[in-house]
Amino acid sequence: MTTATTATTQVTEAVAPESSPAGAGGTDRLDVLTIGRCGIDIYPLQVGVGLEDVESFGKFLGGSPTNVAVAAARYGHRSAVVTGVGNDPFGRFVRTEMRRLGVDDRHVVTKAAYNTPVTFCEIFPPDNFPLYFYREPSAPDLELTWEDLPLEAIRDASIFWISVTGLSKEPSRSAHHAALGTRDRRRFTIADLDYRPMFWKDKETAHREVSRILPKVTVAIGNREECEVAVGERDPERAADALLEAGVELAIVKQGLEGTLAKTRTERVEMPVTSVETKNGLGAGDAFGGAICHGLLSGWSLEKTIFAASTAGAIVSSRLECSTAMPTEPELLELMRARRDEVAPGLTDL
Repeated sequence: MTTATTATTQVTEAVAPESSPAGAGGTDRLDVLTIGRCGIDIYPLQVGVGLEDVESFGKFLGGSPTNVAVAAARYGHRSAVVTGVGNDPFGRFVRTEMRRLGVDDRHVVTKAAYNTPVTFCEIFPPDNFPLYFYREPSAPDLELTWEDLPLEAIRDASIFWISVTGLSKEPSRSAHHAALGTRDRRRFTIADLDYRPMFWKDKETAHREVSRILPKVTVAIGNREECEVAVGERDPERAADALLEAGVELAIVKQGLEGTLAKTRTERVEMPVTSVETKNGLGAGDAFGGAICHGLLSGWSLEKTIFAASTAGAIVSSRLECSTAMPTEPELLELMRARRDEVAPGLTDL
């Protein structure tokens, strides 16, 4: 169901001329710059088996903000990540794999005192995918300081994307505030409300720190639990309204199998899921975020953008890996056209 009081939402107006595919025009201005987690995702190649019984694994580039940058690059956008790696083989793999997947690694710093983090998962489709993070005593991306920040790139990027995990620990917390201060609420400044309990002392601390940054961002994206942490509301309508009241211009609430609710002050979109057979749901949120970036940069309507995000998440959830599973625009539009009648029958610009 889609309802709108204006023909074009305030959030998506006049964006396309400011974005440029990788290499276009010889400019160094980035379309998408993310900051936060990176590392190695270790996925079992046996599905439905506990890690104690897995015999073989695949190694992939990981970390939610990094995956969002990869997704944006797959759509042809210039993307980069501000993050840290260790002085170790996994750190070298992260940088090499970023470049292979089209992501600029010039803003990746080395923190030699810490190991590049590794994350293991278990795969029990359709909805059980436990994660095991190895990031102790700290991870290089949580050791970022303001001195590591490419302030000009942060200010000028068409999209600047943060994950709230970066607020869980100093010095990363102060670095994120410095970045947002430099950004000064330029469109589009996006907060992924990506709440991971294992990174926080408690929910109260997470609420305090996340609520501090909401007035500094223009778009906020989270599921119901993440919205509850951010604004104290779990109901999608109240959560979206609370995010708008906190200062964001576009609030996106993901509801799992119940779809997605997106609201601005003048428009409301409710989008069902794009159904697929789920193989590994862990990358769906990052694919969702990458498609949000693509829709905003392309000047798409809010309805088309949310449909694209939901569909991109579905595509990646039907595949084993995450970073290397991100769709291209032709793949995305093909599935959107195939599912339009059941998901968004009123959408005509596909």
